[in-house]
Amino acid sequence: MTTDQFVTANITPLDSLNTLSPIEVARLQDRNQAGLYQLFRQCCLAVLNCGSEVDSTKQVLEMYQDFDIQVAQKHQGIQLEIANAPASAFVDGEIIQGIRENLFSVVRDILYVGDEVGQDNQLAENVAITNQVFQILRHAQAIEPHIKPNLVVCWGGHSIGRTEYEYTKKVGYELGLRGFGVCTGCGPGAMKGPMKGATIAHAKQRISDARYVGISEPGIIAAESPNPIVNELIIMPDIEKRLEAFVRLGHGIIVFPGGAGTAEEILYMLGVLLHEKNHNIPLPLIFTGPAGSEAYFETIDRFVRQTLGDKAAERYQIIVDDPVEVASQMKEGLQHVTQYRKATSESFHFNWQLHIPETFQQPFEPTHEKMAELNLSHEQEDYQLASNLRRALSGIVAGNVKAQGIQEIETHGPFELSGDPEMMRSLDELLASFVEQRRMKINYQEYKPCYRIRVGDAAEA
Repeated sequence: MTTDQFVTANITPLDSLNTLSPIEVARLQDRNQAGLYQLFRQCCLAVLNCGSEVDSTKQVLEMYQDFDIQVAQKHQGIQLEIANAPASAFVDGEIIQGIRENLFSVVRDILYVGDEVGQDNQLAENVAITNQVFQILRHAQAIEPHIKPNLVVCWGGHSIGRTEYEYTKKVGYELGLRGFGVCTGCGPGAMKGPMKGATIAHAKQRISDARYVGISEPGIIAAESPNPIVNELIIMPDIEKRLEAFVRLGHGIIVFPGGAGTAEEILYMLGVLLHEKNHNIPLPLIFTGPAGSEAYFETIDRFVRQTLGDKAAERYQIIVDDPVEVASQMKEGLQHVTQYRKATSESFHFNWQLHIPETFQQPFEPTHEKMAELNLSHEQEDYQLASNLRRALSGIVAGNVKAQGIQEIETHGPFELSGDPEMMRSLDELLASFVEQRRMKINYQEYKPCYRIRVGDAAEA
């Protein structure tokens, strides 16, 4: 049954996850606070809402408040019974195959994280978290041990303009010509563009098993619905494990222009690389965009140098308007990664040697109290400062697009951030540039800052 906007249908898996136990079905349908239904429903809706231009989880949930999904046990296996789903997920009454695959990826990851992860009580906490990340990726069959380093992570904004989007496709095309797979946050904009460009190049090179890995988490997936090119969707439990999955699974990172979320990713990566245990570990990190995007990278570079110092800036290179050079530099960087891992007997498929401090692993749920308590001063290790700045940006992302963060802002007003006056001015300049360049939200005309920067006795929005 269909309408112009909604579809009701029964969906069966193609060739995996054909069976579930009655207990697993009951957990997915449990609507109590401790049950999985709301999380399961939200993630499935995000997958079905592929191609959406709405980047507010709260707004998406309100648009499809009548959406429902049930798991039924049939004599031939399981079946998803969905009601009032977005019609864009269907063609002539049949669900698009890639969306069908991603729906059952949601089932796989939601159940596995709840049932299997978190049982490593005998391990140190940071080791246990890394082991959890590995288990989730392995269970999703994302670990490929017999392939040399060739997976490039691409970060960037979901609300970039057309010129920047076209540029991400050109870079993806050059990566694809060189046989590289692409891993992104799975959404639109700079997460979709590199995959789209790579598909053409892979077709030209007759690469039929190319990887387009999309890594998301429940809090963001509804605001950044998986784009249709993703052929390996993985849902991590939280943003911290999502970020760790990127840097453990990927072999090099390219950063395109973006907003607060992209700055959060940059601070995470630089903070990890600044730790003394990681000084000698090669991990190519390239910032790039088309002509006209120089202001974005100038602002980012200035902010990094003012807060974390020149040592942090030495860990990345900036390349403007040259997709071929970006891909060539990445190829050279991955050759160094391969040589290093051979010399140190490190695996190609998972970067075990990279040390990720616990401060980058512990989930940060932004509240007004926690945001106000962040230590944003130079009186700490530089990697710890990077972690706290990352958390500040994470809170702003939550206030922009995540349902819980939006509710927090509607109830209590903007988050307030304070710290060293000079650092606060740098942060204020960074965030103001994102607003001015229309990078905070797709619907930028209606954007109201969810934060205040306190410099001395004054607070600026």
